[in-house]
Amino acid sequence: MNDDSISGKPEEVVKGAFQLSEKFWNWMTDVDMWMGVATAAIRILAIFLLTRLIIRVVYKMIDQFLQRQEKSRISVNPRRFTTVGELLKNVTAFVCNFIMIMIILSEFNFKLGPLLASAGVLGLAVGFGAQSLVKDVITGFFIILEDQFAVGDVIKSGEFRGTVEIIGLRTTRIRGLNGETYIIPNGLITSVTNYSVSNSLALVDLPVKNEKRVNETMALIGRALEGIAQRRPELTQDPEVLGIQSLTTSEYVVRIAAECHPNAREVAEREILKDIKQALEAEELRQSSNG
Repeated sequence: MNDDSISGKPEEVVKGAFQLSEKFWNWMTDVDMWMGVATAAIRILAIFLLTRLIIRVVYKMIDQFLQRQEKSRISVNPRRFTTVGELLKNVTAFVCNFIMIMIILSEFNFKLGPLLASAGVLGLAVGFGAQSLVKDVITGFFIILEDQFAVGDVIKSGEFRGTVEIIGLRTTRIRGLNGETYIIPNGLITSVTNYSVSNSLALVDLPVKNEKRVNETMALIGRALEGIAQRRPELTQDPEVLGIQSLTTSEYVVRIAAECHPNAREVAEREILKDIKQALEAEELRQSSNG
């Protein structure tokens, strides 16, 4: 290796470093490039602020719409309106943010066609793999929107019966009559019996020995249940003695019917039996004292 080649290398290194620094300086002092960056940054900031403004305006419109709907109803379930409102707000935020991201990517000269096509293929694959999840979400949305049942209602769906604790978009949680908790995917709720929508009918069948006179027994029952609706808030009116339901050689059965509030049938029947029993005991005590 000769001395000329050795002495030339430091000069080439210095020359290359000088050229690199010159390119960097030219890039840093490129007014057109920085004007383009500033313009793109301003556009991106404007897009972001406009998206936030649109979301706030739509949120306000949703709140006002739900308030009008709530005031126009006689019986309102506040949880239903809250849940529907939050769902609509989430959908609005998702759509607006997705459009904002697409516009921002276009500012960086991304080709949106292949990107949207890839997202469509991915969404189709996820959709095929999560059909049950999509079904649960759609069913949950219509349960909330149609107000099929609400939190606190007593319902029966299939073999599950109990009080609704939580209504979600994917699952519904029910507390059973014995304290057990059922978590049911909304897609499995195909039919529902709601016991909390209308008043219930309490039916009491009272067996009486044939030795007791029918008219005296029915009159005693009527006196025992007179004014029970004022004493028992579960009942909407005093019970009605319908008459003899069945008859055998040893006894006859008197049926009593009473309209009561939803989910209060068992309590109302127990209270009716209690008042009748107390009246029968008082009558027996009176007869024994007279005898």
